[in-house]
Amino acid sequence: MRACGEVRQRSPRVGGEVRYCSPRVGGEVRYCSPRVGGDVRQHSPRGGHELREQRQPSGVVLPHERWAIAVGTPLVAGLQRRRGVRTALLVGAALVLLGAPLVVLAPALPFLVAGSALQGLGPAGLTTIAMSIAGSARAMGLVTASLATVRAASPLAGDVVAGTLGWRATLALPALSLAAVPFVLRRRPVTPLSGSTFDMAGAALLTALVTALVFVPHTWLPAGGAALAVGALLALRLRARPDGFVPVEVVRAPMFLVAAGPAFLLAVVNFGMMYALPPLLARNAGWSGGQVGLAITWPLLFGGLASYLLLMCTARSRLLVPLVLFPALSVAGVVLAAVSDAWAALLAAQALASLAAASGQGAFATRAAAAVPDGERSAAMGLFNLLYLLGAAFGPAIATLLVG
Repeated sequence: MRACGEVRQRSPRVGGEVRYCSPRVGGEVRYCSPRVGGDVRQHSPRGGHELREQRQPSGVVLPHERWAIAVGTPLVAGLQRRRGVRTALLVGAALVLLGAPLVVLAPALPFLVAGSALQGLGPAGLTTIAMSIAGSARAMGLVTASLATVRAASPLAGDVVAGTLGWRATLALPALSLAAVPFVLRRRPVTPLSGSTFDMAGAALLTALVTALVFVPHTWLPAGGAALAVGALLALRLRARPDGFVPVEVVRAPMFLVAAGPAFLLAVVNFGMMYALPPLLARNAGWSGGQVGLAITWPLLFGGLASYLLLMCTARSRLLVPLVLFPALSVAGVVLAAVSDAWAALLAAQALASLAAASGQGAFATRAAAAVPDGERSAAMGLFNLLYLLGAAFGPAIATLLVG
């Protein structure tokens, strides 16, 4: 199966064709048509016709948007580090405002691709800003639990919007995130600014590295080779500019690495299961694609909502507690899915993986932010979220290798 592609299977119990969409690699997942991940996408068979193309535009649009989300995360964090929250917030909002009319009114595919890329850059930056200004475990828990809950509810929202306003309207749903901008600006959050000159070479190398890593799950040999080469150049750049675009104080902080590593692995498991379980549910339960999408929404909602409570329970504990608890929940979900084909067991497995990933994102982000100086907090959150997104990218690819 291809990540981000539509998959069809025949099911004797359904008596027809079961259709669902494979998960998207940039931190979101797709079932049938809706998009998950803070905003919603609807794929329509008519989309290619309206763009005067013979096929759906999603296969062209999604890679560019995935790239924009991954690249935008550290870039907006770097802008915040140098220019402050207000500037970074306004730039992120402007990108969303530019992208929304493009995707709604795009007369041709290139305009749709450009609009989707802008829609990826904007929300990615807003998420990083929200996490960087969260001053407590409670605030961080609200941010990450909200992200997970919105990801879970997005398929249903996508169906409603597409049914009433058309598939193009779902492409503009990231604009809803702009409602939070005035509230944040009224708070006038202030973060320490970096006094160093802008590291253009470091920013370019990190962008190139992220670009290669995003495409590793699809073209692993050339993209993997490029990632190794660019990674070596970036390491040399870190030695030349320790206070550059990628601060050495962040990447060499032991606690940051200890926190970011498990968050990456939890994302791999969670998004890998979101990819692998829908076809199993369709086959074993005899459900249609729509029924599968609706059924798997509930464990994802549970994981997002319950993650806040679990995060609060572990906020004051030693680091060892989340390091053991959240991976244990994730492993339990994998084992449950491996030993049972019952639909209830598969949904419970997804709930455990979702709970572990959402809780881990909040708990480990709080500790990663506390592990670096205040002036590097935004850079730390940018790199932390980038690793989480890469985990969401590699999860479906690994699931493909394991389950086919």
